[in-house]
Amino acid sequence: MTQLMTEDGIRCDGRRLDELRNISIKVGVLKNADGSAYIEFGKNKILAGVFGPRDVHPKHMANPDSGILRCRYHMSPFSVTERKNPAPSRREIEISKVIKEALQPAVILKDYPRTVIDVFIEVLQADGGSRCAALDAAAVALADAGIPMRDLVSACAAGKVADRIVLDVNNEEDQEGQADMPVALMPNIGKVTLLQLDGMLKPEEFKTCMQTALVGCKRVYEVQRKALMEKYFQNGEQ
Repeated sequence: MTQLMTEDGIRCDGRRLDELRNISIKVGVLKNADGSAYIEFGKNKILAGVFGPRDVHPKHMANPDSGILRCRYHMSPFSVTERKNPAPSRREIEISKVIKEALQPAVILKDYPRTVIDVFIEVLQADGGSRCAALDAAAVALADAGIPMRDLVSACAAGKVADRIVLDVNNEEDQEGQADMPVALMPNIGKVTLLQLDGMLKPEEFKTCMQTALVGCKRVYEVQRKALMEKYFQNGEQ
């Protein structure tokens, strides 16, 4: 067992309770994709590429009234300490579905009937909270592709570790902590598009954890916004 927290509230990686890991985002890193982003969120290293809108294959899957959003989350065999089977696991299939459902409210699919927008997410290195980091990269890649969106989607997890509510759960805290709550938010609209909870929380702890995660989402949004501004406006100024 790792000592997850000192009595002074210092976590196993040196952060305080309400401190995010370091985040950096680069936009437009893949030449062949319509939009792309690379994120480093703590030790997570994740690449997201967007293709589309383009024709749906097979054609019978096309929706005459709306576009389709498809997401594929995949962990590279070398992304974790023990080599992972390259075939999609049940967890990857579940996270692909979760990311799609978190992004869908933000993307204006009705503008592109009979087409598909594909989002491919490749985890190069995993370190706890990879679904939130993947979601953050995917939202920036969609914006980079010029897909009309109601708002960006920003994601961050909070959790319960050593009986305290903490922001941005890392790998050790995820494995050995008491609860993990990934949350995704459309920050300007104020709508939550993802809320999951793994573990047990009392009602008051749930409220505190939720508020902590939302604060984290807003901080992540500033990093996403800055990354997009740096690509599309000189010196990051409008």
